Order: sequence, then C-alpha cells, then structure tokens
Amino acid sequence: MSEKKTAGTEKTSGAKTSAAKTVKKSETKTAPKKAAKKSAPKKAMPKVEVVKKRRVMIAASECNPFVATGGLADVIGSLPKALAKSGNYEASVIMPLYYSISHDIRNKMEYVTNFYVQLSWRRLYCGVFRLIENGVTYYFLDNEYYFKRGGGIYGFYDDGERYAFFSKAVLETIGNLDLFPDVLHCNDWQTAACIIYLRTLYNWSVDFRKIRTVFTIHNIEYQGKFGTETLGDLFGFPTNIYSTVEFDGCINLMKGAIELADAVNTVSPTYAEEIKTPLFAHGLDGIIRRNEQKISGILNGIDTDSYNPETDRTLFANYSINDMSGKAICKAELQKLLGLPVRADVPMVSIISRLVSHKGLDLVTAVIEQFLTEDVQVVILGKGDASYENYFSAISRHYQGKCSAVIAFNPDLSRKIYAGSDLFLMPSKAEPCGLSQMIAARYGTVSVVRETGGLNDSIKAFNGESGNGFTFRDYNAHDMLYVLREAVRAYHSDGWSELRRRAMASDFSWKVSAAEYEKLYAKITG
Repeated sequence: MSEKKTAGTEKTSGAKTSAAKTVKKSETKTAPKKAAKKSAPKKAMPKVEVVKKRRVMIAASECNPFVATGGLADVIGSLPKALAKSGNYEASVIMPLYYSISHDIRNKMEYVTNFYVQLSWRRLYCGVFRLIENGVTYYFLDNEYYFKRGGGIYGFYDDGERYAFFSKAVLETIGNLDLFPDVLHCNDWQTAACIIYLRTLYNWSVDFRKIRTVFTIHNIEYQGKFGTETLGDLFGFPTNIYSTVEFDGCINLMKGAIELADAVNTVSPTYAEEIKTPLFAHGLDGIIRRNEQKISGILNGIDTDSYNPETDRTLFANYSINDMSGKAICKAELQKLLGLPVRADVPMVSIISRLVSHKGLDLVTAVIEQFLTEDVQVVILGKGDASYENYFSAISRHYQGKCSAVIAFNPDLSRKIYAGSDLFLMPSKAEPCGLSQMIAARYGTVSVVRETGGLNDSIKAFNGESGNGFTFRDYNAHDMLYVLREAVRAYHSDGWSELRRRAMASDFSWKVSAAEYEKLYAKITG
C-alpha cells in the first residue's frame, strides 16, 4: 500500500504552509496626525446581513465525468452543479480516487492532506485530493490497495471492505479538514456505512451529531449484504447495533442506512411507492413500510447542456424545437450509416439498452418479428446477456433493410440514434428512474414505455390533446405491440409534429430536481 502523496503520477509535498503573514514594525508606522477639522457626525452605515449558505456533501462511489458505470454517476455529476448554480448551497462531492480516473484529471487535482483510518483492527492510509469545477468542490480519497485496480470499479472479492474503508474515510476527511456539512447525502449501499458509522462511532462529537443525513436508493436490488461475522471483524460496528444492520441472517448495509438516516429517497415518486411492495423491494418491503414517514421520491433530471440537439457536436446536424429540419438530416444519415433504406416516410423505432431481461427484452423478442412484417425500421444498440446479443444479431441479419442491431456500448452512436429515431422503446420490467426516455424526448424522439418507476413519472400517455409519449401498464408483449402500433399510426397523423414538440418541451432539467432536493434538505435541517 503506497503512502505517496500523489494523484497518480507526480509527487506533491505534504508540508503544511501557514496562511498567516507577519507585518514589520516599520510598516505599521503612520504619518503624524493633523488637527482634525470639526465636521458633522457621520451617519452610521446600515449593517448588511450576510446569509451563510448551507453545506451539502454528497458521498458516492462514482461521478461523471471522472468515472461512471451507470445512472448513479449521471446523478452525482449533475445534482451538485445544479445545487451550486441555485446559490442556496455550497455543494461538494467525495468519492474514491480510482486507478481509472484519467491523468488529465489527476493533473488538475490539488493534494490536501493524508491521515490514517482505523477500520476495525486495520490502520489504513488515506490521501485527500481536491478539484474545484463548476462551483463544486470534489474530494478524492486515495488508497492504492483498495482503488488502484484495473477491470472496473466493482465486482471484487473485498468490495465490502473497500467501501467500508471509503465510508469511514469520508467521516475522517470531514473531521480532519473541518468540513462539517449541514447535510451528508449518501447514495446506494457503497456509502450506506457512512450513516451507520456517523450515528454510532462518531456520535460522541457534537459537530458530527449536528450533521443531518439523506440516503438515496438508486436501485434497491443491490443492498450490500455480507455475513454476520463481518460485523466487528470487517466493519468494526459496535455489537449493540446488530439488530439495526442485520436482516435475513446477513449484515445488510442498505437496511442499516434506511433505519438510521434522517430522510430516505428514491429516484422517482412511483418507485418510492413500488418498493413498499414485495414485487419491487427485493425483501426490504417491510423495512420500507416501517420507515415510510421519511421516504419520498424525487425524479432524476438529465444534463440539458450536454444533451442539447442545438449544440451536440456528435450529431449529423443540429436542430431545435423551432427548426426541426436538422432532425430529418440526422435520420437520413443514420439510415445510411446502419445500412437501412433512406426513407423519410417510414417510422424508425430504436432501443438503446443493456441487453438484460429486466429491461423488458423478453417482451421485445416475443413480438419483434411480428412487428417487423409492417412498414417500420428497428434499431437496437447495447451489450449484455449473450442470449440477447445473439438473438438480435440474428434478427438483424434475417431482416436486412428493416432491422439493424449493433452489439456494443457506443456513446457517440447512441446520441446519433436518439436524434435520428422517431420512436424510442423502453418496456422495462422495473425502472427506478430511467434517463434514456428523457434523453430521447430532449432530442424530439417520442417514447413508448411501460408504466413503472420513473418511466411512469416522466412519460404521460398521448390522448390527442395532452401527453408526451405512449405507455402501457401490464407486463405483456401484446399490450406493448398494440401501443407500438398506436404510436406508428400517430407518426402518420397530422398531430405528429405537435406531439414531437411536446416531447421536446418536457422539462427534465436538473434545475427542477435540485429544487426538490433543496426542499428535502430544508425539511431535515429546519
């Protein structure tokens, strides 16, 4: 384990510098005073009341643009910037300094300090680096043994120990740098132990006791489960909280955070209700119902500056809600790129997804060949289970000129597909929030979704006068096919342009979501 005070490539001196300056006596001498003239007494200047901003520190295991594996990184990359922009909060993010973070980013970091973290019987080095961008202060916690690894950031045999260290190090960083926030906002099981440690091992401190906590569940399926023998030996939790963190014969970090946090939220209002039921809660429905008075749902937003058809350089042509001519170019060029006939009159339906069953792909495989007998084009982009990869590749070969499947993770192509498609299909079995349907709407592509989680909160069924997309409720392939056909009919109707405009006008910005988080923070801080 390295104790180098570096952000990856260069050594940085750990010597402390003093901000205090000495003033020479000679510099304090002043000229002799002249006799003061009598004058009218000056009016006292009115006192200006300085409103101190509240502090929120967001702890997470990933954050765009530094390292990302999914939607969590998008949230952590956008929420603090929106909070800072609102001017009501000083926002900071704290995360691990992973090996995969680029050298360009590391070179911009500033070394702050280092200290040792006591994790049960282990005494572990932690270096702290800082980067300030877009009004947000980012703290990166360095330990090469835990975080200097290739092959991704999750899925290691000791993930429990790695994120226990990180959670403990978050609190040590707060204490060592006197950063005490008004709100510590933790996300998913990787930072759940922050709240458990805060309310147990750090509860002796008045400064730590003042910190209010929010725990956000991005996906309740991943709970941080470990054997009961890890209570003391790995995590170093006191034995008197066994009943708080134990669930179903395991140490369950998410359960402990739900029990001890001041507020718990999910990433959409519908998902907050769904996880009260056994179908969606993966065993924790009883715990959720017991704590429902502090559970709410806040719909995620998207980065509307990044996902902007007017400025997106990856597109074949730019366009706006008031001038859609560029979208027609995007469609034609996408058809050429994918080897499909260039036709403006045929609706192009796209799927951009991880190719796994809970994304509703079993519904798609059940009826796609039936759908492809009609005058449509289908585009599929994604990677995942081999069975789905092989199936969609075969369909693409069999229906050449009507279907194109690209088995890859390709962010550049995904944006071209969002912009060039007419309809976007997202029939998820469960979807805590979902960002793809929001991105599609931003690019003027109308979504067809199942009414679950964030899909239900963001896409409202078109009825001729209102709505920004098409929805179906039951998890049924033929219900999905019926609604898809309804969407195709709408594509050929006079009302299509208005529906597309309505989709583009949907406000999925983080400004809206950040305002809801500010209300939640205010509720628990008083």
